Amino acid sequence: MSHELYDLFCEALTPFKQQRFDEVVNLRTRYLTIVLEDLYQSHNTSAILRSMESFGVQDGYLIENTNPFQHLQRISKGAGKWLTLHRYNSTRNNTVECVRDLKNQGYRLAVTHLHGNSIPLSELNLSQKTALVMGTELSGASEYMVEQADVLVHIPMQGFTESLNVSAATSIALQHLTTNLRRSSIDWQLSEQEKLALKLEWARHSIHWWKHIEAEWQNKNHV
Repeated sequence: MSHELYDLFCEALTPFKQQRFDEVVNLRTRYLTIVLEDLYQSHNTSAILRSMESFGVQDGYLIENTNPFQHLQRISKGAGKWLTLHRYNSTRNNTVECVRDLKNQGYRLAVTHLHGNSIPLSELNLSQKTALVMGTELSGASEYMVEQADVLVHIPMQGFTESLNVSAATSIALQHLTTNLRRSSIDWQLSEQEKLALKLEWARHSIHWWKHIEAEWQNKNHV
């Protein structure tokens, strides 16, 4: 039935837009996801969303313990509307809830951490679904997140500066990990059902009168 609805949406989409949806959705992945724990500068979060979309990572998990996220369109260039964002901002410590959800979905937590027994990003094993966790700008990942990590990772530095800006670090990590993932034999792509669901959402973002089209389809099919 959803195929029928998408076919109706396609009547309002240009052939170029339909082709782009097909091209992009075939390169999307949920095998790798990004977790942002309580970033306080919304321009960093917005820049990371732009990088996620550019490198084909569909899902982002935003933990807002003390710092609410404000989407800055001028920074993200509209990337947010093409992504699936999971926001955790309803409890006192949203990190606990987010970690539980990720582990229930089978994700391995790779937490960025400058100290301790962290391994270089290049040594991160992608044999299991992976959630890369980026901590807040000043202090990094919380103690609880570090304790819950399956592996701690860092980007090696060759200069006097110990760390990168969080958005720059995430972009480097995304480029490295997505390249390795696509070169591997791992089944990292979305299912056909997931692809269709995404294209339906993208069509809704692209067609101003999508509600009218969908309402007519629902009435016709008694949905």
